[in-house]
Amino acid sequence: MSGRLCRAHLKAGRRNCPPFSFATERGDLRNSDRIGFTTPEPCLRQTSSVLYIAVDTLIPLRGSSVPGLDEFTAALDHQAIPAVWLTSRSRLQFDDPRRKHGHRHPFIAEDGCAIYLPEDYFHLRPASDVSRTKKAATVRLGRFTCIPVAQALPAAAEALQTLSQDTGVPVVTLRSLSPRELAQNTGLPQKEAELARQRDFDDIFFFAGASADQVERFLSEGGNRNLQFRQHGVLWSTAIGPSVQRCLRELAKLYDRALRYHAHIVGIGTPDLAAGLFPFCERTILLTDRKSEEPSQNQPDTPRARRLPLHVPDVWERLLAAIPTKK
Repeated sequence: MSGRLCRAHLKAGRRNCPPFSFATERGDLRNSDRIGFTTPEPCLRQTSSVLYIAVDTLIPLRGSSVPGLDEFTAALDHQAIPAVWLTSRSRLQFDDPRRKHGHRHPFIAEDGCAIYLPEDYFHLRPASDVSRTKKAATVRLGRFTCIPVAQALPAAAEALQTLSQDTGVPVVTLRSLSPRELAQNTGLPQKEAELARQRDFDDIFFFAGASADQVERFLSEGGNRNLQFRQHGVLWSTAIGPSVQRCLRELAKLYDRALRYHAHIVGIGTPDLAAGLFPFCERTILLTDRKSEEPSQNQPDTPRARRLPLHVPDVWERLLAAIPTKK
């Protein structure tokens, strides 16, 4: 990160209250509570854009994050630009990266299975008349208010086992492995591997000696049963009803209601993750590397995306400048 952006962060420091906090009465959120707003306090700050950033490549499971990401996160906070992070990881897996990079905004986890709101981010309270509202149900999970989109476990796990039995295609779930087997199959240290299999909505598995034809038949039949699959190397995840599009729609409603106007939905991602995010955004910024600049049939179709080279010294300053500032 260049000295200019870094100095701006150091001079400004971090604000004590998130740009979308509301100070009013609080109510405990229990299962099946529904979102309702309390009266906002002056701490609410205006913004023209809400960023949705696919971060799994920027913050890999193993190795270091892309340099400058934490300063970029701080600069966004200083400018009151919310940044919603998207990940395939679980809530527990994502806790450490959020803490290290000072991320204080909502995130979407498990490939679009749910939205997680930090405590008091919008100061939500249960609506007084559930029958007259169609807002998304909420549930408390750990320190977060969660807006579920997919069906919670064990729904996907049970459907996966039934599918395996019916098709005769053997699968092995991470939940079934011993700690040693888990570390070997994930390639992660034992503690991190344990977090990887503790999920809220999706189930992680791999195929046990299945042929390509068997895998194709398995995935096809699973689709007929409303199961959605995501591949992550040799591992796969499955869930019932995940939707990044719906996650963005639910969050946009919350931000728009808090701001009392519509903020631009800006998607930011690397080529490997753009296809799962960009179609649902109003504006997009693709962070490219040398490999993604080469012609390839596997590259996402993002003709309208603004392209910025990721591994250049001033990428984060360029990215800040590319974010829309007008309503």
